[in-house]
Amino acid sequence: MSAREKNGYAQLGGKDQQAVAKQPTPKIASFCTAMKMIFLGSYLNVLLPLAPLGIIAPRMNWGDAVVFSVNFLAILPLAKILGLATEELSSSVGETVGGLLNASFGNAVEMILSIFALRKGLIDVVQGSLLGSILSNLLLVLGMCFFFGGIKFHNQKFNADGARVQSNLLLLSVLALVIPSLVGIVESKETLVLSMSRGAALILALLYCMYLVFQLKTHSDYFAGAAEETEAEEEHMSPILACVVLLLSTVIVAACSEGLVDSVEGITDSLGISEHFIGVILLPIVGNAAEHLTAVDVALKNKMDLSLGVALGSSSQIAMLVVPFTVIAGWVIGVPMDLNFRPLGTGILLLTVLIVGSLTSDGESNWLEGAMLVAAYIMIAITFWVL
Repeated sequence: MSAREKNGYAQLGGKDQQAVAKQPTPKIASFCTAMKMIFLGSYLNVLLPLAPLGIIAPRMNWGDAVVFSVNFLAILPLAKILGLATEELSSSVGETVGGLLNASFGNAVEMILSIFALRKGLIDVVQGSLLGSILSNLLLVLGMCFFFGGIKFHNQKFNADGARVQSNLLLLSVLALVIPSLVGIVESKETLVLSMSRGAALILALLYCMYLVFQLKTHSDYFAGAAEETEAEEEHMSPILACVVLLLSTVIVAACSEGLVDSVEGITDSLGISEHFIGVILLPIVGNAAEHLTAVDVALKNKMDLSLGVALGSSSQIAMLVVPFTVIAGWVIGVPMDLNFRPLGTGILLLTVLIVGSLTSDGESNWLEGAMLVAAYIMIAITFWVL
């Protein structure tokens, strides 16, 4: 290494140290103050008593319409609390880790529900739900973040390097779905597609572990947002309390989401809605409502790196962790879960990843880009409605 290169690296390291030094040390709030932040921080919290009612409603046979309405309303304040806990945690551990934790807690619910569905042999429902979760995060959630954030702020910026990395990972995961789908067209042997899917699932899971090391250790600067110097005097929850609130909120949201999702099918049967629309569009929206509202909420506060960590990061995690997990879980319990998501699903997913990668490559967003993403999601929703 030349002396000039060494000097360049030294200067770069000095800049990084200065950036770190500028980050404010959060002031820890007292327990009483933290409880006020949690329970009195939003008018939506008046709906919190509906959470226990939503959990017991399915067991009391109150009817699908009542179960759906109560659980949907109960998820709204819980989503607000989830967003608060994520934001408070990010003030201590950074927006990268905060967004990763929020996505992980949200997708843990998806993994649990997938296992229950696989045990019932509902492979098509699981595939549709996973595909819909990726599409809703990339188009609907990210689009709403760009749109509402762009209305409040003229132009919002985020770390383009991290967005490009996640877009490239999503492209690779699409390849893992395209190959079994194409093989399924030219070959009638289901065992061949299943074997390819299991091998691809193991590779994707290994690559996701490598991505975590890349994101959190070796190249964390790719995902770091700009330090904010104006919040040094604000009080924040302690990291331990924020983790506990995040965990408890996720558990309650999971219980409410399960009742809400179970009631959707009964409602849609009476309305004559197709199963494709239920699996790909409706279930991901209602099942991930808390995560969706969290991403939009932090976007309205101009914390776009945290917002992308929830929306775009969640899509990467579903594609590279949850999807392989369902294949491996099906392998363990003897259910032939594969990566053959059919040409229509893989084609739509490929175009979606390309569009999102193009819009996020410059590290800036505005309300028109958000409108474009939401419009794309509406077109996809219409497609699955008429199928």
